[in-house]
Amino acid sequence: MTVKQLPIPELAEVCGELGVSGVGLWREPVAEYGLDATAKLMREAGLTVTTLCRGGFLTAIDPHARVRAIDDNRRAVDEAATLGTDTLVLVSGGLPPGSRDLHGARERIADALSELGPYARERGVRLAVEPLHPMYAADRCVVSTLTQALDLAERFPADEVGVCVDTYHLWWDDRAPAEVARAGATGRLYAYQLADWTTPLPEGVLNGRSQLGDGSVDFAAWHARVAAAGYTGPVEVELFNEELWARDGREVLAETLERFRSVARAH
Repeated sequence: MTVKQLPIPELAEVCGELGVSGVGLWREPVAEYGLDATAKLMREAGLTVTTLCRGGFLTAIDPHARVRAIDDNRRAVDEAATLGTDTLVLVSGGLPPGSRDLHGARERIADALSELGPYARERGVRLAVEPLHPMYAADRCVVSTLTQALDLAERFPADEVGVCVDTYHLWWDDRAPAEVARAGATGRLYAYQLADWTTPLPEGVLNGRSQLGDGSVDFAAWHARVAAAGYTGPVEVELFNEELWARDGREVLAETLERFRSVARAH
């Protein structure tokens, strides 16, 4: 999504040119290019699919909507397995229309995970619950902190449900360092994503993720705590940013790689 202006074949080509060995994919562009075609292209390009995003949106009250959500998440698990990634990232979902019951929404997520976890495990896929910044709680994700995400994940086996740690969503939380350690100790730190925080946020706030090094996130501290938690997996950069999407995708990917190297060197 950092360079969503690049079609998947061009993305694979530029990753090869720049020495990028792994890519986190989103379901929509995969569906557009074709699931099997994408899987074949990734293999031929020597690219590891690090995660697939996204499943989730599991808070519906209406029984028919709930069935549709579960079915869609099963499809997402199958897609992840076809692409060869072991991690499906979940954005849990916001409050249903007319509801103010955060606790009830979180319990419906747990109910859904009890169905989806075993299904995913049978296919070699883990479910990574991603907490989103509280400003998204109403419409996108009632799981707002790493504490909440881990409390949810720990109801299930460690090889079924874990968490995705995204600096954009968690940089502000003074409990996050201890919770990263908790995630590592319990074997539930499945994914680690980077984006910076700058203000003012754009209208709608969704596409406010800024280029690494432009904002308030202390990436050196985050790298240190994630490493101390024992995480050795891929590090993804996930930027939703209209200005970046308006630029040449190859240029943006090269810039992002250099920024990543810069913040990595700071650690």
